Amino acid sequence: MPRAKGGFKTKRRRKKILQMTKGYYGSKSRLYRIATEAVDKALTYAYKDRRAKKREFRALWIIRINAAVRALGMSYSQFMNKLKKQDIALNRKALADMAYSNPQAFNSLVEMVKKGNAQ
Repeated sequence: MPRAKGGFKTKRRRKKILQMTKGYYGSKSRLYRIATEAVDKALTYAYKDRRAKKREFRALWIIRINAAVRALGMSYSQFMNKLKKQDIALNRKALADMAYSNPQAFNSLVEMVKKGNAQ
């Protein structure tokens, strides 16, 4: 029985892997077996980091809000608690963006929350 060399499907599968390794250094972009390992590792990191990205951004938003609120004489936890009690539905992303790009509006929001006369 003749040896199977791999036809159209095998070539297409290997080509797909080698295209994914464009830009990789040395044999990782040229040799199929090593390229497969590199792609598997890269896809694992990509999957893991898509989830880590969400945690990292939330932490960044909290840090920004905390810094902006402390400059106005309040702690992050007090601020968030008062926001919740006064039914102000702004998420951390919006609050951090407001603190960063529009400090005057954020300062007025903090003062309103401090006085407790929101809505």
